[in-house]
Amino acid sequence: MSRVLALDYGRARCGCAISDPTGTVATPLPAIERAPTRRGLASVATLVAETGAERVVVGLPLTLAGREGDQANETRAFSERLARLVRVPVELHDERLTTVQAARSGRAGRPASSEDSRAAAHLLESYLASPVAEQPGAGEDGAG
Repeated sequence: MSRVLALDYGRARCGCAISDPTGTVATPLPAIERAPTRRGLASVATLVAETGAERVVVGLPLTLAGREGDQANETRAFSERLARLVRVPVELHDERLTTVQAARSGRAGRPASSEDSRAAAHLLESYLASPVAEQPGAGEDGAG
């Protein structure tokens, strides 16, 4: 297993979490503001390089019925733009319920960016526990 960076994409804030090299622990990182902007995308690309991530997993917001809406389309577009900037695979992974899990695991008084990154950590834990994490290059139709 290699280090994986997970992103809980949002137009205002993008939650971030990184795995340890063994792929067993997900650690929240500071959120990136305005990720779809040029500066935001550059910040994500810098984070990929600084953390030594060998894969980026972006949460795909599906409805509970498994359908894609406008937010999923925006997330796909963001992932495709990011894939052109980084030299590691960028994959999409179902993020249903990660925001709810993050809210439940949070503590009162923490900033919203902390909740975004906790959601990214839950996404990463879900990804790492899935069979697709074991397969190189596999994923929910990777953008990269």
